[in-house]
Amino acid sequence: MIGHYILQAVFVLLGSFIIIACLCNWDWFFLSQNAKMIVGTVGRDKARWYYALLGLLLVAAGIFFFLALQTK
Repeated sequence: MIGHYILQAVFVLLGSFIIIACLCNWDWFFLSQNAKMIVGTVGRDKARWYYALLGLLLVAAGIFFFLALQTK
């Protein structure tokens, strides 16, 4: 059961980190090898929105799974 809480914390922390990276417009984040494809395809501003949405989804998933385990 502890593993579930660790995974939920990873989701929330990773999502929060991605949101902070988008808000601060960190060069090292958007110039990384994985982000270059998205930035090159849609541009940096839209990539920031894409990653912010991804971060929000990760945070929401972590919270959802936490609440789902609390009702059982």
